[in-house]
Amino acid sequence: MRKQKGFSLIELLIVVAIILIIAAIAIPNLLRARIAANESSAASGVRTINTGEISYFSQYATYAPTLTNLGPGGPTTACPAPPTQVASCFIDGVLSSNGNPAGTGKSGYSYAAAGTATTYNATASALTQNTTGVRAFCSVEDGVIRFQAVGPIAPGACAGTIAPLSQ
Repeated sequence: MRKQKGFSLIELLIVVAIILIIAAIAIPNLLRARIAANESSAASGVRTINTGEISYFSQYATYAPTLTNLGPGGPTTACPAPPTQVASCFIDGVLSSNGNPAGTGKSGYSYAAAGTATTYNATASALTQNTTGVRAFCSVEDGVIRFQAVGPIAPGACAGTIAPLSQ
């Protein structure tokens, strides 16, 4: 009787089926973990913008008119000496330029901030809903991070009926 070498077709099919079952269980969990990480980064980014806006207001007696005014002027730009209202260097260049040189977001979220002499509105919205993030985040001059479960937050809607993010 000859000794069999290798695996039979049935044995290989069973191994492939087991691998596919494990992948079907693991991939959705990986995607949920990525969304959770992106949302955590977005909430942290809005908190950083809050701190920058408050620092900007204490320095210049007005809130920063745009997100770019809170940073050095670009993602790779050095802070001017001394900082100015146009490039105040209160937040890093990557966040102030909305994530990268093309301004297409950071960690799956797009950031925006607009201020006047008495108020500001900072937002973070998922670039691709249900893929890079599920919730949108915002904050106004009270410093409370709020979230909305679906879609981007309209400017000026943050202090209204949007729920605060639990601490």
